[in-house]
Amino acid sequence: MVKTFIDLFAGIGGFRLALQSFGLECVFSSEIDLHARKTYRANFDEIPSGDITKIPETEIPDHDILCAGFPCQAFSISGKQKGFSDQRGNLLFEIIRIAKDKQPKVLLLENVKNFLRHNDGKTFNLLYLLLQTIGYKVFADTLIASNFGLPTARKRVFIVAIRKDLKINNFVFPTGKDERISLKDFLQTDDETEKFVINRTDVKIAPQAKLFENFPNKPLQIGIINKGGQGERIYHELGHAITFSAHGGGIASKTGAYLINEKIRKLSPRECARIMGFPEDFQIPVSDAQAYKQFGNSVAIPVVKAVFEQIIDTIRENNGRENNGC
Repeated sequence: MVKTFIDLFAGIGGFRLALQSFGLECVFSSEIDLHARKTYRANFDEIPSGDITKIPETEIPDHDILCAGFPCQAFSISGKQKGFSDQRGNLLFEIIRIAKDKQPKVLLLENVKNFLRHNDGKTFNLLYLLLQTIGYKVFADTLIASNFGLPTARKRVFIVAIRKDLKINNFVFPTGKDERISLKDFLQTDDETEKFVINRTDVKIAPQAKLFENFPNKPLQIGIINKGGQGERIYHELGHAITFSAHGGGIASKTGAYLINEKIRKLSPRECARIMGFPEDFQIPVSDAQAYKQFGNSVAIPVVKAVFEQIIDTIRENNGRENNGC
């Protein structure tokens, strides 16, 4: 069974929170961003190692699972999609370098949904072939956070690579449940969020906005600020939050704007944390701007938990078949 993991491109520790909830031990972490390292330290009492390209394999402990939410900007449709022409895209090869040397039982990777389609699928096919070459069977699927109890879509590709000698020929990703959930259930009080209220004279709310009865599990736009460009769209609190962005502009940049208790405002960093599945005691020791960036870059913790639980069940079932001679 698996007991240890490493946390590469660790960000603020979303993978770590998920796997530690199952009793696993993190034996190594790496993150280059100074602000993310500050948040990581505040929550795990540990400063991650820095630039992974400068860390030899010999300095990385043996481990059962390699976790990595490797940088997505090189593959995202919101960026220039330069792929391996972007230095951040080449960080993918660091995962291969470490996995080849350490041979963990499982790799658990996450990236934007466009990763599967990037460069007509050639980028994913290269990763697939590289992982196969170093001894892994590779499985991938796109999962939606709103199917795992969160009020945001956050569509992301998850890649599970299982070492071939474990003799697991199939892995079925969890699908979650299509249950009704709204942003309103994740909000703070008005007193806690007054600083995020947007007072503008160029706000337009659709006249029927308060008459909706059946709210779908998706953002429901009900108005605009200014001309309604990026960061200028207003959504209903009984719908979902938009997918957070680490970048982008507009008066409600990063989170979008929402009509909440008759006020229009951005979401707070704490609300963003809740929407991504972080616990209430998770510390946010950085500025609001950095916090928005960090949660915009983070994994959705309940999704990681569900995928990992499926990994554990798959390994356990396979061990049972082997012990029974099947």
